[in-house]
Amino acid sequence: MTANRTLTPLDRWLSDIQNALDTVFGAPHAERPNPGADAPDVVLDDAERRHAAGLMRINHVGEVCAQALYVGQAAVARDEQTRAHLMAAAQEETDHLAWCAQRLAELDSRPSLLNPLWYAGSYAIGLAAGLRGDGWNLGFVVETERQVEAHLDEHLQTLPPADMRSRAILGVMKADEARHAEHARARGARRLPPPVPTVMALASKLMKTVAYRV
Repeated sequence: MTANRTLTPLDRWLSDIQNALDTVFGAPHAERPNPGADAPDVVLDDAERRHAAGLMRINHVGEVCAQALYVGQAAVARDEQTRAHLMAAAQEETDHLAWCAQRLAELDSRPSLLNPLWYAGSYAIGLAAGLRGDGWNLGFVVETERQVEAHLDEHLQTLPPADMRSRAILGVMKADEARHAEHARARGARRLPPPVPTVMALASKLMKTVAYRV
């Protein structure tokens, strides 16, 4: 039956294209409830609202990039279990993407105008990482999640104190990212050699600087 057939490379590429369109131009649907839904929606002053929106836009871009990275890595993963691990993580990143988009709307703001560029660049990086082999593939997951955790910590410290909705979302995201990294380590992730982590950190810094405003 077609429902049980093995996906061909063409099927996967078409699926990847659909994922890109849904991520960049669609309205991703979260499978889990929004962690900030029950937090009080406190009115922020204009400066606080703009700052919170800038941080949540960065996090939204981060989730666009995470989708692209994981899907790109999964496209060339050699082991089916590694591919399944990457796609399961990508689904949780879809939750994060939807939550960040909802919070941006509540803050009367919008996602980054450069999301198509962020997605394309991250997908290419994911393909390159995946082609090195599954150990390097998983090592890239670990380093990515380590850096994401660090910037989430920074955002939790600099968000307006009253913005409990954003804080609740980022707290769950941080826990998810740590779990993704642990699962990747358990599956045999290799430690990335220098200067790869440094280059990744510089690229992340550039993304955060631009996405805060655009």
